Amino acid sequence: MGEAGWGNGQLARATNRVAAELGVRINYSASTVTYWLRGVQPRPEVRPAISEALSRCLGRPVTSDEAGFGSESAVVEPDAVSGLVDLGRADMDPSRRSVIAASVYSAALAVPAYSDLAGRLEASRRGRTTRIGPGEVATVRTMTKRIADILDELGGGHARPMAAAFLVNTVGPYLRADATGPVRKSLLAAASDLVYLTGWMAMYETEHGLGQRYYVRALQLAGAAEDHVTYCRTLRGMALQAANLKHGLRASELADAAAEAAPASSPRLVAFLRGQQAQGAAMLGDRRTAFARLHETEAALSKADNRREAIGGYDRAAYEFHVSSVLYALGDVPGSVKAMQASNRVRPPQEKQGAAHAYGLLAQRQLEMGHLEAACATWDRFLNDYEGLSSRRADEHFHAMRRRLRPHLDNRRARALHDRARELAARKAA
Repeated sequence: MGEAGWGNGQLARATNRVAAELGVRINYSASTVTYWLRGVQPRPEVRPAISEALSRCLGRPVTSDEAGFGSESAVVEPDAVSGLVDLGRADMDPSRRSVIAASVYSAALAVPAYSDLAGRLEASRRGRTTRIGPGEVATVRTMTKRIADILDELGGGHARPMAAAFLVNTVGPYLRADATGPVRKSLLAAASDLVYLTGWMAMYETEHGLGQRYYVRALQLAGAAEDHVTYCRTLRGMALQAANLKHGLRASELADAAAEAAPASSPRLVAFLRGQQAQGAAMLGDRRTAFARLHETEAALSKADNRREAIGGYDRAAYEFHVSSVLYALGDVPGSVKAMQASNRVRPPQEKQGAAHAYGLLAQRQLEMGHLEAACATWDRFLNDYEGLSSRRADEHFHAMRRRLRPHLDNRRARALHDRARELAARKAA
């Protein structure tokens, strides 16, 4: 509390907010914290909220032990496959989805090291009743690509329930089945790709605690498969998630960890990782490192082939998006606008969900510069993609657009856009 500069009331209010994300309803006050400081232990279900509130304020992980609650006992997963299936089953069940979606994102989460994961999943299998071969691995790969295509075109609201159902009904039984060593590793790698994609979708739908849980499962599967690419790609996804939540130090740490875990990588993966390192450095105000990483990103991307990867791909549009993020974090709003426009020009037309997010950010930054007409034109383009999407992040951009337009309704262009948005909202609600 001293490091944060917080009084008792500030800690109590921050804890209340984080606990609400967990679905724990509390209304603590300064007097509650006074009791804690005298040695009274908070309720067990509240302790993670206290640690997370402090972590968010300080920009670094605060463990249970450091907060004064004693060491948390490690959670032993008796059956890693069951844990994954249970997570997917809860995600595909509408009656339970709101509960798991409320799980809090933890800046203090311990990330399993790649070297610690090999062999763990193999020991957890139970009830092997069937045998699988390359055909089943191909099925997982094909379905993952199809789900990624649906995500791009229609949004995570449609794609993620499909992914969760496929995890439960098909991938789970495959993971329990007998297989030769090579097939087993190929299946684990294919499953890790799917779980990574499902975590990405949960993150994109702003269900950050759930996304983090999927990411950890993807790390476990990738480690068991000895799949460095998906392990590093997942760490990079976790770095992006931390960046989205304004955890600058954590974002930088995870991006660096992803790069360190990939000593020998393809040019495209190097670009993928260096770009995220650039964003993490920019969030910490490290201008020199940020631009050095961007230079490395561009150099690596120039050596990559033209193959488009469906899962976790990195292309020129992604690079320019990273440039825009770096410049914006460093306070260069006009530069970030130009880079985002460059990203939009080269983005593949089928990536409608990504385009909606990019246009939403671009319009907000144009309005921040006072360019109302340009922002309206960009938002108009955003609505073209948004109309066919089911995406919570796109919904957030839509609501932000309507809120930011209200003070400008005396402008003809803004009023026309506001009317179009109102009609669209009515159609979506019908």
